[in-house]
Amino acid sequence: MTIQATGMIMKQTGGFYYVETPAGERIECRAKGIFRKDDRRPVVGDRVTVEIDPSTGRGMVAAYEPRMSYLVRPPLANLDQLFLVSALRDPAPNLFVLDKLIAIAEYKHIEPVIVLSKCDLGDPEPLRAIYERAGFAVISVCAGSGEGIEAVRARLAGRLSAFTGNTGVGKSTLLNALDPTLAIETGEISRKLGRGRHTTRHVELYHLAGGLIADTPGFSTVQVIEYEPILKEELQYCFREFERYIPHCRFTGCAHVKEKGCAVLEAVEAGEIAKSRHQSYCELYEEAKELREWELNRE
Repeated sequence: MTIQATGMIMKQTGGFYYVETPAGERIECRAKGIFRKDDRRPVVGDRVTVEIDPSTGRGMVAAYEPRMSYLVRPPLANLDQLFLVSALRDPAPNLFVLDKLIAIAEYKHIEPVIVLSKCDLGDPEPLRAIYERAGFAVISVCAGSGEGIEAVRARLAGRLSAFTGNTGVGKSTLLNALDPTLAIETGEISRKLGRGRHTTRHVELYHLAGGLIADTPGFSTVQVIEYEPILKEELQYCFREFERYIPHCRFTGCAHVKEKGCAVLEAVEAGEIAKSRHQSYCELYEEAKELREWELNRE
């Protein structure tokens, strides 16, 4: 007779799932065949029910709970927040990439947190003003002096988080500052996990500062952007500062690009919405015009 238990999938590799119970026990599992039949599968971050064989201690993932959020690549469920790390210099911030990642997070019901790194090399206030006015949490970080580290750590407790950003923005430096025992070499995050650069990638969760973080190598900025398209009709709702103005546009179905009587455009001209944010929206809208419903990755 099998024993039932609940827990969270912390790691998935080679057809095996490693489920952690509330008591901290790790159970090696396979997934039941019904998932393949239904063309769906459990992923890291899923809260699951497992059936354990007492004679071996191994289990089968029998079901997973409804997901609060879901990313296709890297495959991850129930991510609460995504830290978007952008350096002030070396490399210079790319606001379009940052805005696109924010839009994807909003679309996926994941809270974006903007981290402005290397604040000893530049003034973070202009970017802080743009994103705080749009309604986002912004944290300025200098790993050398420790500025902002406690603010990041405080947001980790009780949440499942991930960090993403372009190469060189300081993700590994930030993680080392959060927990020096990680001893991550700059640019070599995967070595902490005992994996070389060329080994198979997989998503894995780790305990940090009272919360869980997803293994950063799985969070390529390019991957997240490529595999999470947004339809043009839904894009406007991924720019939260547009929300209060959308109902006041003159015409239903306003694209907020160049239409007469557009309340969003009026807010941009009045300085209530940052021009850089609206420019990113327009570029994303042009991309989204080429998408079709069947191209979306739904779960």
